[in-house]
Amino acid sequence: MKTMREKLIKAFVSHAQGHIDKHVANVEVYLANPAGIGEHSDIMEAIEIEMKQIAEYDDQLEMMKKYFYK
Repeated sequence: MKTMREKLIKAFVSHAQGHIDKHVANVEVYLANPAGIGEHSDIMEAIEIEMKQIAEYDDQLEMMKKYFYK
């Protein structure tokens, strides 16, 4: 049986990975069809915003692994 600590860590990792997956998918859409993104006239800026989000969640995962995994 998992402890509450293990459950919380697993939930946090799943949450962060879900956000990474979402932002990676967004970048893939921009790269595959940049002309089809009507509300984003500056595709590079939109990609940069997504990459910053990926980096933020990736950093959180790394900190979790570094300080809280046993």
